[in-house]
Parts: sequence; structure tokens; C-alpha cells
Amino acid sequence: MAPLSRGALAMMLAGLSMLGPLSIDTYLPAFGAIQGSLQASPLEVQQSLTFYMLAFAGMVLWHGAISDTFGRRNVILVSLLMFAIGSLGCASAHTVHYLWFFRIMQGVSAGAGVVISRAIIRDLYSDAAAARLLSLVTMIFSIAPAVAPILGGWIVIWFDWRSIFLFLAFYTVILLAFCYWRLPETLPVEKRQPFNPRFLASSYGQILRSPLFHIKAGIVALNFAGLFLFITAAPEMLPKQLHLGPSQFGWLFIPCVSGIFMGALAANRIAGKVTFARQIGIGFAFLLCAASVNVVYHLFLPPSLPWSVLPLFFYTFGMSLVGPGATLLALDLFPHIRGTVASCQSFASTLLGAVVAGVISPLLSGSVLWLASGQLGFTALALALWLLSRRFRHRLLGAIKA
Repeated sequence: MAPLSRGALAMMLAGLSMLGPLSIDTYLPAFGAIQGSLQASPLEVQQSLTFYMLAFAGMVLWHGAISDTFGRRNVILVSLLMFAIGSLGCASAHTVHYLWFFRIMQGVSAGAGVVISRAIIRDLYSDAAAARLLSLVTMIFSIAPAVAPILGGWIVIWFDWRSIFLFLAFYTVILLAFCYWRLPETLPVEKRQPFNPRFLASSYGQILRSPLFHIKAGIVALNFAGLFLFITAAPEMLPKQLHLGPSQFGWLFIPCVSGIFMGALAANRIAGKVTFARQIGIGFAFLLCAASVNVVYHLFLPPSLPWSVLPLFFYTFGMSLVGPGATLLALDLFPHIRGTVASCQSFASTLLGAVVAGVISPLLSGSVLWLASGQLGFTALALALWLLSRRFRHRLLGAIKA
């Protein structure tokens, strides 16, 4: 197997990471069509997203640990096959309950790409090189959330909602073939960990007992929740608050993804030139300013384009500056079980995302002001955790010197 260049590896890892947003964002414009076709209520269709997120969160906790034992490549190949089967099942569902089942199958398998991609990057690179590759993957990956809802809207208009899942199956089969032929194994056999209950309990115990892990994982999870709040509210907010149709979801997603792309590009350029702490501080300045402006605007003015969505560009720009540093700092807490750490970190983000999709978003989606306030609350909590981590770190360094 010929070695991949850094660019080709970034493309492959980004393609794997895209499964998550593609399986969410492409079918959001089809909620109305699914309701009519399956004779389901809006809440029942919304729960297909909630069940997906819960399955994603539950299994993402294990993808990394399994890859620490059986290798990165094997876990990815099996997960891609399972996701393709789940996509075909969604396309053939004749009741909303069948749709729930196959969405759960998608959720169980979709998280392998994003979790194991982080572990692969840390297997191969360190420090600034790892940060640059991670930001490059983020830049490529950011295409998916921008294209997915627009593509989903077009597919619904031109074909039907089932074709969205057929597209996902086709994409996954192509990715499976590419990974089968070109994806390298980055975890040698001699570095793999035993897969037994005692070792797993010990590994998860180390991670879950670490206050620093919870703090650093919470930073990424809370900032993501601030974005995911708007994404999951889109089927309700965009038609009712901004009077947009299924093919116009790009009004929300293009600013978000443009910010992710530009923020990842900035993170790539400054990697190694400034400390992670300074980069994260700059990112939080963008996050807080964007969320605050959105709240102030909607306190005095009604929702309108482009002002209701423009702050999301700056929010996601800041999120992309904070993300790589916070992610790598968390992975480096336990370098001998990075796959397991990546799983726990993704679990935190996904579990909070499931709560946002199933509980918080339905409560706040009736008002853009409420959504903006929720976003500000999430990023303010993330900043509080970052400041706490700095204080905790200084205290530990002081104890070591003493």
C-alpha cells in the first residue's frame, strides 16, 4: 500500500468525518416530506434525529477503545459497511418506527470516522504538525454542513426524501472502497491495548476521574452545542421566523460553514506561531462577541436576513480557533490510550448535542432571540471552563514545584 501524502490523508479523514453532518443536515429539509409520506407527527420525525444522536453518543464512547485494541483501519471499515446498510434501511422505511431503527443503526456507526480520525492524526504527528493537519481536516470537512442541507433540499424537490438516504449509501460505498485500498493502519500491533473488562474499566476510570479531561472536553462540547442549537432548530426557525423554503437552508448553513472554514484556515496558519492558550483566547473573543451581538440585535429588531444569520459566521470562526487546541490538549492527557480519550471527548459533545436536539432546541426554536440567548449561555459556560482549566493547571504546576 503506497503511503498517502498529508493532503490525501486529510481528504480521507475529512471524508470519514463528513458522515456525521451529512447524515443530519441532508435530511433536515425533508422533515415535512417525511411527515406526509410516513403519516407521522412533527415530533415523531424530530425524534428520528434524537434517536440518531443518542445512538451516536452511546457508541462513540467505544469506537476509540475498540480501535486501540483492533486497529484504526479495521474499525473504520466495519463501521462504513454498517452505515451503508443503515442508509439503505432508512431509504426503504415504510413507517416512522422503521426509520427510527435504521437511524439508530446509522448513529451507531457514523461516529467511528470523527473519533478515529483524531487518533490517527495523533498517531502520526505531534504538536504544531498535528494542529495543522487537524485544522486542514476541519477545513475540508466544513464543506459538508454547507452543501448537505442545500443538496437535501434539491433532492427533495427533484426526487423524494428516500433519495437522500440512497445518496448517503452511495457516498459510503465509495468511501469504503477508497479506505479499503488506501487507508493505512497507524497503530502497530505492539502498541495496541488489551480488550478486556479490567483494562477497559481502568482506562475509562482514569479518564472519567480526571477533572481536566471533563473541563477540556466540556469546552469543545459547549461551543458545539451553541452552533448545534441553531442547526437543529432550522426546520422550525427558517420557515416560520425567516420565511424560507426547503431549498433556502443555505442562508443558515453557508455563514456557519464559511466561518468554520476560515477559522480552520486561520488556525492552520498560526499553528506553531502562537501558544494554544493564546489561540483559544482569541477564539473565545470571537465567540462571545458574535453571540452577544446576536442577542442585542434580536432584543430590539425582528428576525431578518442577513442579520439574523451573519453573527454565526463569526461564532463558527471562533469555534474553529478554539477547537484544535482544546482537542489536542485533551488527547495529550492520556497519550497511551488516545483512541479511548477521543471517544470520551466525542461522547461528551454528542450527548450534549442529543440533549440540545431533543429538549433545548424544541423549547427555544420559536424565537431567534431565545436561540441567540441559548448560544450565548453555552459559550459563556465554555469560557468559564477554559478559565477554570487555566487556574487548575497553574495550581498543579505550583504543587509540583513545591
